[in-house]
Amino acid sequence: MLSRDELVRDFERNRRIVQTQCDGLSHADSLIQPPFNSNCLNWTVGHLVVHRDKALQTMGAEPVLDPESFARYTNESDPVLEDGPDVRKLEELLAALDETQERLAETIVDADLEAVLKGDDRGRTIGQRVRFLYFHDTYHTGQTELLRALAGRTDKVI
Repeated sequence: MLSRDELVRDFERNRRIVQTQCDGLSHADSLIQPPFNSNCLNWTVGHLVVHRDKALQTMGAEPVLDPESFARYTNESDPVLEDGPDVRKLEELLAALDETQERLAETIVDADLEAVLKGDDRGRTIGQRVRFLYFHDTYHTGQTELLRALAGRTDKVI
């Protein structure tokens, strides 16, 4: 299993990549929908934050976000096709991403990663769940390069 320090560092690397991929993009840029079965940058960043909150909750910490106000970014939610009252500004999402990173760094240090998840009939541990959520984080972090390109930014930033 990854060490706690490696896990914190890996989540931080993803946060930094997302911030770099979003650098210079406007909120309107973040709403550009890909011409294939995916979602826009705005949804992707919000989705990362929602799942980082799931990692925090898995470890017994309070989430950064109010889950109801970020329902737009959960699994199976409709694509974000335009701005609206339930769509958060890109700047707000990036600030929330930073906050989740700070909380993850604090929480991972003290979490009982070897404890079995409550109600898990397969006996998975908290650490295994958090590691899966890190994989999920990495998957969507990788999408940000293509989503940046949709906004006309084809510069190599990482």
